[in-house]
Amino acid sequence: MLAKTGGDGPTVTLEEIRAAGSRMVEILGLSAPPVGVRFVPTAEQVPAGPRRLRHARYCQAVMEARRGEAVLLEGGQLSCPAAASAFGIRPLPEGLRSGKGLVGFGIVADPAVGAAMFAGMARLESDSIRALELSPLDRAISVPDVVVVEDRVERLMWLALADLHTQGGERLASTTAVLQATCVDATVVPYQTGRMNLSYGCYGCRDATDLGSGEAVLGFPPTRLPGILNHLEYLYTRAIPVSRSKVAWANYREEALGEE
Repeated sequence: MLAKTGGDGPTVTLEEIRAAGSRMVEILGLSAPPVGVRFVPTAEQVPAGPRRLRHARYCQAVMEARRGEAVLLEGGQLSCPAAASAFGIRPLPEGLRSGKGLVGFGIVADPAVGAAMFAGMARLESDSIRALELSPLDRAISVPDVVVVEDRVERLMWLALADLHTQGGERLASTTAVLQATCVDATVVPYQTGRMNLSYGCYGCRDATDLGSGEAVLGFPPTRLPGILNHLEYLYTRAIPVSRSKVAWANYREEALGEE
């Protein structure tokens, strides 16, 4: 369990973050570790250690970190124009801003719908970051700004329930345009709001990465880790194993077959 402090909320050390990442995998049976994402604001702060990705999308950088490797994606190497706009690195190209690009991809039939989807996109301030550093949470190389988790929906459900518990039962409210699921929904939104945000995935991340059809994505700020992990430990004592055992379903089937 992670220590809590006063002030604006819990603070966590790098060692605690790594331990939390490892324990989350154990409790939920995650297929890959959560990913810690750090925004690197200046060229002087760009770390030398992580492998530099060349001409990659942000969702692909998350995929590489899920596979166990620390990577660095500098702004000039971020190949997805929509993600580059979300991170304040480059302006959104006119073809996307007008919505016509989404029509071309076959995502929407009306360019006005596409334009509205981009108009509502959460963005970082222009030129506020120089690069993105990503690493598996259980081997995080820095305290992250956001934690991103991609996995099967049932596993994400328990994370959402744990987070809901930290908020006293307040219903979770997520935002998505079913577009830019990884960069906006799971990264920028949690960073800006300080809250967990869930997404179904999107055309881009499903086309460009190994994200499975039964998998989705969520993100949350690391300050939520203490409460989330504490309640995951509680859920692990009964609710998770009982639900996964599907005893009620087995009983229903047995009774239904007995009535035939």
